[in-house]
Amino acid sequence: MYKKSMQVKSFIIDDGFSNLANAIILQAVKDYRDALKTLKNYPNSIDANKEKFDGERFFHSKWFSDITSIDGNMILKKLREEVK
Repeated sequence: MYKKSMQVKSFIIDDGFSNLANAIILQAVKDYRDALKTLKNYPNSIDANKEKFDGERFFHSKWFSDITSIDGNMILKKLREEVK
C-alpha cells in the first residue's frame, strides 16, 4: 500500500510541476508576443523593449531549459514570424 501511495503522490507532484512550468512558459509567450506587437507600432517604447529583452533572456536561460525540453530559440523565431 505504501508503495502505491507514493506512486500516486509522485504523479501528482510531477503533474503539478508540469502545469506550473507550462503556465510560466505560456505567460512568457504572451508577454513576448505583446511586446513585439507594441514595438511594431511604437518601436521606441521603453516598456515594450524591456519586455522583449526580458523574454529573450528567459527563453535563453538555464532555468527555461531546466523546466522544459522545448527550444527557446524556436519559440522566439515562431513568435517573430507570427507578429511580422
